[in-house]
Amino acid sequence: MSSESANENCLGYAARDPSGVLSEYKFSRRALGIDDISIKITHCGVCYADVVWARNKHGDSKYPLVPGHEIAGIVKEVGSNVHRFKVGDHIGVGTYVNSCRDCEYCNEGFEVHCAKGSVYTFNGVDVDGTITKGGYSSHIVVHERYCFKIPDNYPLASAAPLLCAGITVYAPMKRHKMNQPGKSLGVIGLGGLGHMAVKFGKAFGLHVTVFSTSVLKKEEALSQLGADKFVVSSDQEQMTALVKSLDFLIDTASGDHPFDPYMALLKTGGTLVLVGFPSEVKFSPASLNLGMKTISGSLTGGTKDTQEMIDFCAAHEIHPMIEIIPIQYATEALERLVKKDVKYRFVIDIENSLK
Repeated sequence: MSSESANENCLGYAARDPSGVLSEYKFSRRALGIDDISIKITHCGVCYADVVWARNKHGDSKYPLVPGHEIAGIVKEVGSNVHRFKVGDHIGVGTYVNSCRDCEYCNEGFEVHCAKGSVYTFNGVDVDGTITKGGYSSHIVVHERYCFKIPDNYPLASAAPLLCAGITVYAPMKRHKMNQPGKSLGVIGLGGLGHMAVKFGKAFGLHVTVFSTSVLKKEEALSQLGADKFVVSSDQEQMTALVKSLDFLIDTASGDHPFDPYMALLKTGGTLVLVGFPSEVKFSPASLNLGMKTISGSLTGGTKDTQEMIDFCAAHEIHPMIEIIPIQYATEALERLVKKDVKYRFVIDIENSLK
């Protein structure tokens, strides 16, 4: 069922325990506030964060847990104080749905880094004490500030993965000026994040090299994604040939891997940005100090960068490579994601499968 009123039940899919198995779940969304937007969800991307919290990998999952923080849909209703959106508009919601709106980071549009902590789209504790529930559901109510305009000519299914995977690589690429035509970029890992980094890199006019542990990804990296070069990271000869050749590296790999071999590929003054979550980061001080290199971390992005990225994707016709699935397949999709068996992002067709 779809909800026509905030007081009626919302239909979603939830995990009940650390098995992470998802099944139908009815719950209530909050009543529409004056600054809120009620969104009919049409699509939701499947992110590794969904696996982490559905399966209680961090020990802080609050069940029943409704995952999903790559949300795209259509405005269903707006509060009296909402001015940027109207009923029928295409709209997106990303990884957070609230923040203090008063600290230096919120004031600069970096709400994800809110000094008091941003409220995550699912499994977060909102200001009223309720536990947030994500996009594996028929609708959601969100404060206008944390919603993004999706141009009418940009497919909603494509827009969903931009709200986490896309912004996670776009924000640090912009911050570290990885958008200078003619510069060289290395992308470590070719999954949901990595394939977007390649697409952005090419759109920015960079020379892009993909590093992967699997030679099986070579053809796709070069022919479908448009990378300029492909390197199997375990091949010492290929790696040595690229020493001191790259201006930037963006590391999307979450599996444990050595850092020194990659730091050696950076030119003097080069930057490596880590957006993945390996269990540890180890490198020699010499890898950093010799050649005055920089290593930096990043986590999604603020509202300003997110809207800019969506508009950039629409203007340059950048679309993630997706596999559209019904919500009934979500549990299996999470398992396939763990096994890296997806090219390159699952997107749940909420509108046509959650009924």
